[in-house]
Formats: sequence, structure tokens, C-alpha cells
Amino acid sequence: MGYPTKIQLISRQKGNQWYVNFPNALAEAMNFVKGETVEWTVMSTTCLQMKRRLHRTHTAKRTK
Repeated sequence: MGYPTKIQLISRQKGNQWYVNFPNALAEAMNFVKGETVEWTVMSTTCLQMKRRLHRTHTAKRTK
């Protein structure tokens, strides 16, 4: 099952910023934490790969 997501563009004087919101179901399944850093790699014009860094930048425990 996929999770359709819209790309957002914020236009500013210093340049544009693009945002991709991550669906909550995916973030929870991946155990992401606030402030965690990921790395994007362009595989092709239709495929991006997101890779989690080995060391998390934020070590707070998740609470439910």
C-alpha cells in the first residue's frame, strides 16, 4: 500500500524551499524521532532513496 503525498513549495526572496510531509503511519513504523537526520539520494527522475544515518542526532526516547 502506498501513501500519496503532495510536494509543497515555499517561495522566499532568498530562494525556494521544497517540503515533503511524511505520513504519520510511516514515521511510526520507522521509529523516527524528532530532529533525526536522513540522507536523500537521487536514483532516477522517478525514484528517490532516503537513508537513515547510522548515528541518530537526537537520542530522546519515544513515549507512547
